Amino acid sequence: MAIIGNAAEHSTAVVVALKNKMDLSINIAVGSSLQIALFVAPMLVFLSYFIGPQPMDLLFTTMEVVAIAASVGIMAVISQDGETHWMEGVQLLAVYAILAVAFFFVPA
Repeated sequence: MAIIGNAAEHSTAVVVALKNKMDLSINIAVGSSLQIALFVAPMLVFLSYFIGPQPMDLLFTTMEVVAIAASVGIMAVISQDGETHWMEGVQLLAVYAILAVAFFFVPA
């Protein structure tokens, strides 16, 4: 849902990053994530009472909470100095891969 719903924002962030305007690119990406976290997820919970077979809840597993906390911390460290380079991008992709492997192997 997040990738499809914000495809225009993601493509804009990539185009702006290619033009070497990283501050704008990071702002677009972070704003898109905030939009999903603060609006779409709670809205899906409310809509699930009307259209779903059973209501959704906002109870998260420990692994999900750790992933969110780690993501916020890593993003704060990356964006703190106001500069970026390719190695920070590689590190962010590595964190993404580590989280994907962790969610694959840790039982829900």
